[in-house]
Amino acid sequence: GDDVHAPDTPPGGAALAPAAVLVAIVDRPEPGVILTRRSETLRRHAGQIAFPGGRIDPEDDGPIAAALREAREEIGLPSGSVEVLGSMPTYTTGTGFIVTPVVGLVQPGFVLHADPFEVAEVFEVPLVWLMDPAHHQRHAFELDGVKREFFSIPWPGVDAEGRPRRYFIWGATAAMLRNLYRFLSA
Repeated sequence: GDDVHAPDTPPGGAALAPAAVLVAIVDRPEPGVILTRRSETLRRHAGQIAFPGGRIDPEDDGPIAAALREAREEIGLPSGSVEVLGSMPTYTTGTGFIVTPVVGLVQPGFVLHADPFEVAEVFEVPLVWLMDPAHHQRHAFELDGVKREFFSIPWPGVDAEGRPRRYFIWGATAAMLRNLYRFLSA
């Protein structure tokens, strides 16, 4: 889990670092998407909602291997329980990462173990909620005289203790979900 999630200002002319995330869809009658809330102690993007994922290491055999490895390290999802359906087009973040979203189908019955250093919480959001364009909010703001936009997909969920909690999904994670929506609705 490296810093792959958020619209920031791009680093000056730095080369883009390759990264991968796992868009894990749980194969239920009402499918869910596994998301994480990043630990509040992380140096960057603390507390943000993200897919499991991170930088592609030299020893990874490409984006799929990296996404599966990161999901195993961050949330304890066994790679063997993920049926990889394919990759979506890459997404370039403002923080200088070029991210390959890897879409995988996961059979129910898994037990997840979050790495507490990186992940504060793991939860599932119904795919039907994420794919409903009525829930996609477009935000516009100006930064240094440049108009910028980002999407958010807020989800009124319930935390592990059963308390209502509003999860604010935005930035690269929301943008990749929006791309998945456009792909599925095409």
